[in-house]
Amino acid sequence: MKFKFFCPRWGNEHVSWDLFCQRVKDEGYDGVEYGIPNEVEVKELDEAWTNFDKFGLDAIPQHYGTYDSDFSKHYQNYGGWLDMVKPYKALKIDSQTGKDYFSFEQNKKLVERAAEHTSATGVEVYHETHRNKFTFAAHITFDYLQRIPELRITLDASHWVNVAESFLEDQQAALELAIARTEHIHARVGYPEGPQVPDPAAPEWNEALQHHLKWWDKIVERKQSENADLITITPEFGPYPYMVHLPYSQKPISDQWANNVYMMKLLKERYSKL
Repeated sequence: MKFKFFCPRWGNEHVSWDLFCQRVKDEGYDGVEYGIPNEVEVKELDEAWTNFDKFGLDAIPQHYGTYDSDFSKHYQNYGGWLDMVKPYKALKIDSQTGKDYFSFEQNKKLVERAAEHTSATGVEVYHETHRNKFTFAAHITFDYLQRIPELRITLDASHWVNVAESFLEDQQAALELAIARTEHIHARVGYPEGPQVPDPAAPEWNEALQHHLKWWDKIVERKQSENADLITITPEFGPYPYMVHLPYSQKPISDQWANNVYMMKLLKERYSKL
């Protein structure tokens, strides 16, 4: 079973694609997870994929920016984003989908729109567990997973930990079903009062890290039991405001790039013998 690790473009938008992809390759990542705005120029996408090809990197386009509260506009703009990325080679797509206040039937229509994209392109779309989206909480996602058997997700449990203000000890059934349906991992560590610990290497955050490692281990064990060929993981520690800044000086309290590299290396070592 092979693992591929993806570097988030998030937080590095100010770096040229050429330099960014060179750094990604040099650190030992296998690809880039690229959060693509709904309004982006084609030349930006072309430049990104030219550099992915140049450096031999896989790509996971990430959807995040459909915010319309009017569902008909939301549906149209979500479909427009999927159509926009259709010409570009992708290993899979990560989608922050829908809204927490849309009805079940409305969010289901968005999931079905993503399934249409998969049918047309062969590229699977996985719906990320994320605050503000339909997957914002473990118990809500549990209901969707039960009612939509074909639904598959990107598990970012840091959001659920934050929303539930706990390490989900009392929501084991929801966690177990989520783990059974996970096809991509966002390896960020959350804690009950926030979606991102300041530094995953710091000993004071070890309890939070161990909870997340336990969940990721279970996904890996499941994939191994299924004789899966590939597991994809994006260490996804983000910049401000996920990364808290010191007051007045506005200096970050740790290094985003270093945090993600630390997480990648930790997981590479942890799963190196599989």
